[in-house]
Order: sequence, then structure tokens, then C-alpha cells
Amino acid sequence: MFNKKLLSLTLTFLLVCLVGVSAVNACTSIMVGKDASVDGSVMTTHTCDGNYDARIQIVEGEKFEADAMTTVYSSRCHDGIPGYNVTELGEIPQATETYTYFHIAYPFMNEHGVMIGEATFSGRSELKNTDAILMIEELERLALQRAKTAREAVKIMGELAEKYGYADGGESLTVIDGEEAWMFEIVGPGPIWSPGTEEPGAIWAAKRVPDGHVSVVANRSRIDTLDLDNPEKAMASKNVKSFAENMGWWDPAEEFLFCEAYNPNPYGAEYYQKRREWRVLSILAPSQNFDPKAKRYPFSVKPDEKVSARDLMAIKRDHYEGTRFDLTEGLAAGPFGTPNRYPTPNSVKPEDKKDMDWERAISMFRCSYSFVGQARSSMPAPIKSILWFGEDAPHSTVYLPIYSGTRELPEAFTSGRRDKFDRSSAWWAFDFVSNWADLKYSYMIKDIQAMQQKYENKFFAMQPAIDNAALEIYDSHGPERTKEFLTDYSYNNAKKVVDEWWKFADEMIYKYNDGYINYPDKIQSVGYPTEWLEEVGFGEGTVAE
Repeated sequence: MFNKKLLSLTLTFLLVCLVGVSAVNACTSIMVGKDASVDGSVMTTHTCDGNYDARIQIVEGEKFEADAMTTVYSSRCHDGIPGYNVTELGEIPQATETYTYFHIAYPFMNEHGVMIGEATFSGRSELKNTDAILMIEELERLALQRAKTAREAVKIMGELAEKYGYADGGESLTVIDGEEAWMFEIVGPGPIWSPGTEEPGAIWAAKRVPDGHVSVVANRSRIDTLDLDNPEKAMASKNVKSFAENMGWWDPAEEFLFCEAYNPNPYGAEYYQKRREWRVLSILAPSQNFDPKAKRYPFSVKPDEKVSARDLMAIKRDHYEGTRFDLTEGLAAGPFGTPNRYPTPNSVKPEDKKDMDWERAISMFRCSYSFVGQARSSMPAPIKSILWFGEDAPHSTVYLPIYSGTRELPEAFTSGRRDKFDRSSAWWAFDFVSNWADLKYSYMIKDIQAMQQKYENKFFAMQPAIDNAALEIYDSHGPERTKEFLTDYSYNNAKKVVDEWWKFADEMIYKYNDGYINYPDKIQSVGYPTEWLEEVGFGEGTVAE
């Protein structure tokens, strides 16, 4: 058992060092159970909001000797990002066989259709540990290399973290396969844990989303109660309650809530997390009239209508349009209604608003990539999952279909630099258009949406035919030919869209140059909205006193 007195003394020192732990990630992930979706698929999403590696690497599965080891790293999620260095933290035994998985900042899919989304909640600084070696992105990678189901992935991550130590801040993962959706949350073991001790090197819990429900996580812990007597509903490390009790974070006379024990004070302004939870649940279950000022929302709810992948894409692109929090309205949105609110240091904030911030939307300008993932239990492995992937911000991207059987993607999606403008990179194509649109957002977003609909309408219209063709190939020729077919489909779509997006970017430069709208046959001056001109005192400086 932990020495409580020693722990308290150690924490007193560490709090001085760690109290400023910052949240460099700020993601929104949604889960949909199979009975809550329109087509019976289980779904998850992820917006990777921050400066992260948006290059997709397809890492082929391998077989290894019994004594093989695998290296684990720190900051691998920032690989290729200026200012970050990927460093080795240690080694752990390699599995005798690994599965093909899709590597990115936060690895998101494997060949068996297991998919994972992510959201940071940081949690208590007291739980950090310097001897632990597993970061959250490495846990995801190891799980996808070794698991055929969501439940296996949860168990693998929990067992590895307990044995080798969890070195990261508090994290939530949304883990799905074609049958189940699990939320997995994990925090560190505290500063006095060391490898080889009897105590687990992590504290974690997992809670299953009911098949007919939806759930959301947005940078604060969402796991509340845990029915640990029923492994069909919940799993956890053996210390999940005892650690909280020993630290005085939970009174056994009260109901145990994981979120209250390990993340009682989420980072950021008061509604930084809550507002996004409210928005997702209010869109999917409006009949429940959720209060935007509520302290907590249910872990999961039954949606009013069954949910589609396109519904989730629309939510990913949301800025609270049509609500009193609409970021496209008001003076802060400028004359052309841009929803983007750039980081504002305390040094420039008004004196009476140092602890306040801008409203935080689901779609953000600083998103590295996002996805909507569908896993279908009725399909064989190569066809089982479709990951709808979008580079950069959701509101200005195109979601491309990538099947779990895909084995190659265009170089524009697998390489590229972030330390300079790189026309070989798909990320820069979407990021440029997104930034350019801020100049005249209310106009340019319509051009962007037309392009999104052009391609996404086609992809969804084609999906039944592609699924059926892939099934026929699978039945007649086996999985390898199926993978070839799906690779061609995913590859060609991705290449066509990025090539067309660069052409679109060039067109947008001309069309909206110098504040005009430039058409092939005319130049139109549209000025500014009348309401905005009135608010900013248009013309007042030209009136003689």
C-alpha cells in the first residue's frame, strides 16, 4: 500500500512544479451505439485540436520472435511539428504478432476495424509520474496493433499502463468496434510509483455506452458511476476507488464518481468543456432540453432520432449557429461573421476579465485533423470500418472515405512539412483555404460548403455500391483482392480531392482579392453589412466638428 504521509510530502513539492500543467490538446469526441445509428454501425469521432502530426502512416502488421522488444516514445503525437522532439522513453516486450494500423498523432484504426478517438482532460497534477513510460498515443498504438475488438483494446491499454506506468496527463479515449462503444479514461499513478511495485502504474476506468445511446467527451472526464460487478458495463484498475479514498478525494459513504474523484476542476474557462457537451447532446436529443449552465450532463443519452455519419460531420462543423452562443454573430465575428476566435493572452485581456475567454466551438481553426468513424459488424475486416478523414478544421475540410482494408494513400496525406508552406502537403491545402476564408467568411464559407457537398454527396451515394462490390470480391477472391480494390478507391478519392482543393485555393485567391468579389465577367464591390457599419460608427470620422 502507499505510504500516505510520504505521498503527501512528495505532493507538496510536486504541486509547486506541476500546478501549471497546461492543456495543449482540446478535442471533442462523440460515440454512437449500434442501435442509435441509422445503419446499425457503431461510430466515434475526433477533432485533433492543436499542433499535431496530421500525416497518415499505414503501418503493416508483422510477426516477431518471442524475445522481441518495441520502443515507446514521448511526444510522438507531435512528430514533424516545429518545436517538438520525439524522444525514447523505454522498451516493452513486443507482441508475437501485430496488426496493420493507421498511425497519425493519435492512431485511429486498425485492419480489424477497431477505432479510437481522443480527448485530453489533464486531471490532477498530483498524479504525474516521472518513472512511467507510456504516453496516451503509444497506448493507442499498442492497442491497435494487438486488439481485434474494442473490449480487447481497453484491456490491453489498462494492463500495459498498470505494468509499465502511465506517463501522460488525464485522457479520455472513445474505443469502438462493430458491436460495442467504450469510453476509456486514464490518469497517472502519482509520484511515488516505480516499476516493479505491486501497485498499478495507472488508474483507469472504462464504461460502455449503451447500444441505443450516444455520448460525448470534450476535455473533461465523463465517466461517472461504475458498475464494476458487471464487466459488460464497466472495467477498471483495482486501485480506482482505493487511491481516491486514500487521497481524501472520495468518501466511501458517498457514491463513487470517477470524474469527481480524478477531474473535479477541469482546465480552462468555466464553460470551455460544458458548452460543447451541451451542444452535442442538445443537437442529438433536443427533447431533453438540456440546460447550457448545468454542472454535469448524463454520461450518455438516447437520441431523439437515429444518427448518421453525416449528422456527426455536421456536428463536427458546428459553431453554435442558431443559438445565443452563435460565434458567427456579433462584433467579435467581424463584418463577415467569422466564427474563429484566436488565442488571447492574459496580457491583453481587460483587467476585469483575466479569468475569462472566448466561447469555444466544436470546429476550431487550430484543428490538425478530424474524423468520423463507422464500424459495421456485418462486414468482413477489410470492409468493416470506414474512417471519414478530414485535414485541418472540420468546417473547411472535405471528409474522405478510408476503408480499414486500405493499404496505401497519396503522398500528400503521408508526408509534408509544417515548418514552411508546403504545396506537396494535403494539410496545407485545407489550412490555406480555411485561413483565406477568414477574410470574408460569410461569403467564402458558401463556396467551401458547395465543394464539400460536391464530393461528400458523391462519396455517400457511391458507398452502397462500393460496399457491395467489395463484398463480391471478398467472397470470390478473398481479402487481399478486396484490399486492393478498397485501396484504389480510397487512394483515388483522396488524390482527386487534394488536387482539386489546390485549384480551388487558387480560384479563391482571385475571387476574393482586395475585398472584391471577382467573377470572370465582372468585379463586384459588396462593402460591409449595414448593421456592422452602424455599430462601428461608419462615417463619423469624416464629419466636421
